[in-house]
Amino acid sequence: METHIQEDKDQVDTKIDVNKMWHAYKLTADRQIRDKIIIQYSPLVKFVASRVGAGLPKSVELADLISYGMFGLIDAIEKFEPDRGIKFETYAMTRIRGAIIDELRAIDWVPRSVRTRIKEVDETYSKLESNLGRPPSDIEIAVELGISENDLHSIFRRISAAGVIALDDAFYGRGDRGEQLTVGDTLSDGGDSPGTHLEDAETRKLLSDAVDKLPDRERMVLSLYYFEGLNLSQIGEILGVTESRACQIHAKAVLGLRHAMSAFWRDDS
Repeated sequence: METHIQEDKDQVDTKIDVNKMWHAYKLTADRQIRDKIIIQYSPLVKFVASRVGAGLPKSVELADLISYGMFGLIDAIEKFEPDRGIKFETYAMTRIRGAIIDELRAIDWVPRSVRTRIKEVDETYSKLESNLGRPPSDIEIAVELGISENDLHSIFRRISAAGVIALDDAFYGRGDRGEQLTVGDTLSDGGDSPGTHLEDAETRKLLSDAVDKLPDRERMVLSLYYFEGLNLSQIGEILGVTESRACQIHAKAVLGLRHAMSAFWRDDS
């Protein structure tokens, strides 16, 4: 009993110390205080980098992803406003992931042949969904492409590896200056105008509606991966399928969301 009481007290003391650091940093912008905050939240960078790296080729080093993510953490610390009532961890994770993805885009690690194949599948998915009025099945996509279902699943695995930026790409061009926007940007401190809040709410509702329209398995994979923090191997165990199959389901789900969001921005432009 006493042990639990002491643990609870330690957690409260830690929270108070962190709050004091934030308060002091926002008042003084002291570099040493900022460095302490960086150390406090550095495990977030490793966590996000590991999640992003799980779907990438082994040639992409985790250490490199962590170094990219540190820039995102620093950016988050600089821009975070504690008084807005948003958990820093939530805010920072989107910034960290964004920094990693931006660097991956810059080095363009996805082979051109893979990008071409992804584009073919993306266009086929869009065409079939328009004609059918619902997300197409694997076999329908394969038939339209003139390939076997196994070959399509192989493409899905490549999409999942390249798809670390797929959902972010769906938001391209939404900013006032054509800058890249992501779901994470709805948490940013860009302003408190009614228009900003309305657009944020619209984006969230659109994404929620797009997820709701996905088949049950795809919706579950997205929920377990993005909200529960499970990797594809763990998700495969829950669904009773191989990690490879979970990877394919994830890729198809991302493809569906990407198409839904892209279609909205085109119609709204």
